[in-house]
Amino acid sequence: MSFGNFIVENGRPLPLGAAITDTGVNFSLFSRNAHSVILILFESPASDGAYTEIVLDRHKNRTGDIWHCHIRDLNAGALYLYRADGPYLPERGFRFNVHKTLIDPYAKALTDFDHWDLAACMGYNPRELSKDLSYSYKDDHTTQPRCIVIDDAFDWQGDLPLNYPLRFSVLYETHVRGLTIHPGSGARYPGTFRGVTEKIPFFKELGITSLEFLPIQEFNERELPRINPRTGKPLVNYWGYSTAAFFAPKGSYAWDKTPGGQVREFKEMVRDLHKAGIEVILDVVFNHTAEGNERGPTFSFRGLDNTIYYILDENRRYYKNYSGCGNTVNCNHPVVRTLIMDCLRYWVTEMHVDGFRFDLGSILGRDQHGRLMENPPVLEQIAEDPVLRNTKLIAEAWDAGGAYQVGWFPGGRWAEWNDRFRDDIRKYWRNDPHQVRHLATRLSGSSDLYLRDGRKPFHSINFITSHDGFTLKDLVSYEKKHNEDNGEDNRDGGEANYSSNYGVEGEAANPAIEALRVQQIKNFIATLMVSL
Repeated sequence: MSFGNFIVENGRPLPLGAAITDTGVNFSLFSRNAHSVILILFESPASDGAYTEIVLDRHKNRTGDIWHCHIRDLNAGALYLYRADGPYLPERGFRFNVHKTLIDPYAKALTDFDHWDLAACMGYNPRELSKDLSYSYKDDHTTQPRCIVIDDAFDWQGDLPLNYPLRFSVLYETHVRGLTIHPGSGARYPGTFRGVTEKIPFFKELGITSLEFLPIQEFNERELPRINPRTGKPLVNYWGYSTAAFFAPKGSYAWDKTPGGQVREFKEMVRDLHKAGIEVILDVVFNHTAEGNERGPTFSFRGLDNTIYYILDENRRYYKNYSGCGNTVNCNHPVVRTLIMDCLRYWVTEMHVDGFRFDLGSILGRDQHGRLMENPPVLEQIAEDPVLRNTKLIAEAWDAGGAYQVGWFPGGRWAEWNDRFRDDIRKYWRNDPHQVRHLATRLSGSSDLYLRDGRKPFHSINFITSHDGFTLKDLVSYEKKHNEDNGEDNRDGGEANYSSNYGVEGEAANPAIEALRVQQIKNFIATLMVSL
């Protein structure tokens, strides 16, 4: 049928998100405090393409707090966003703005916008003196990526998650783009999921069991306005720790640019890695979103139900910031717990991943006021969920709000990134005094951390370096960090790197210094590999 002549039916409240049916697509969205919800259907990804707005009837298209409808004869590949109208009272925590288009929290893919204009997504007028207390009447539908309706059908060829026991696992942390983007990688499909598949012989040669990917859930690379002070070039968000859509693999990491191509390509990568005996573990960032603090953009959660999705300050205009990134997700609210559980199950059942590493995992242990809980519901639910029973669960057992739970992370069967191992091994090889007893404890499984609650040595994820802080080469080349290029005056990153330059800061012309550095790198790797 021609675009715009849609047959709208009442639809069903579950499942949340956009689900293909025998006769069309069912749309379902949570918002408790919205007065009205509008579904927007787009003809194409083009910013100036035609679109239709469908106002959902609060009596026919709402069940409890779920807004829903069914569109007949709509198919996979359809593009959509939402608007939500309601109170704009920042001092009470409400930030609805019907002029701002909103990404479905359950969207499985987004269109690939090269220049996602977050400035246009501001729910307030930044030119007003009152800043976020003001209201923006600017429509942003031309500058927002669109959600894509995805067909989950895929020929897995009998594939299932591998779920190796932790005790037999060797994890290799990597970045999808960074792994193959350099011409030296020799990849035909550089910087993509297909590029990862090309490196399977390399992974097999290393003898690893598992790939742990830095965040691959959709984020905006160009969210930062800063420039490199040395080159003058705009800076990008390379790392991905600023999630915009938790169910959606990043479109720019796919070589296939057709609608939903990133989903198919991710599945193909997982299937090929599994055939080679290599697991896939995802670094997930449920502790905050890319919407930032009260002066951040409104493109999803904030515009759908700000008081539900985020932990707000006593003055509800502001956000608790235990993430260091402007906001904190309200992980133990029942609605948000459901979102997290649905997301994890989706990545396991539909995408066949083998495990998760939870960035700033301690935030998942905070209640709706930000207090650390003794038995956090979401952590226990993740650990006890029958679908996730064999899935690896790895916590970064701290957050930016002062929580540090290495050795006593709640929730049962969780493994932990062991930064005590990292620091003690670094100190030992730097020849700090009185380190032999610490070395012995770390080599033999960190019983000081894991024995008392019945956990085993394999619950300690031992590492020397990671994406945080110094690389292994940096560790033997620098006494101090040098992060001037990111435009934050070298404030970014930790100060305690327990490193040594062995006489020269940075590259050294002295062959003896370089030989010593190479030997120390070998010492670090050997120590890691012989540790229990």
